[in-house]
Amino acid sequence: MTTKKVERRIKIKFRIRKSVNGTAERPRLSVFRSNKQIYAQVINDLTGTTLASASSLGLEKMPKQEQATKVGELIAEKAKAAGVEAVVST
Repeated sequence: MTTKKVERRIKIKFRIRKSVNGTAERPRLSVFRSNKQIYAQVINDLTGTTLASASSLGLEKMPKQEQATKVGELIAEKAKAAGVEAVVST
């Protein structure tokens, strides 16, 4: 059984995915924030592959805002290394 919170998150995810699609030229940037961690992925929806990803799992302990900034910097570096210049976001 899923909880109301999970069901709500799934509905939001599908609603956003209807309007935002990533391509090879402009992949989709997906960011997920849990209570403790933050995760970011650059996804090509046409092939269903993740081009780059970063999270706060391996980072040293710091405030959440600093973790988010660091994850943003990491995903930008990894995306540039993968040849991505622009992304689609919500």
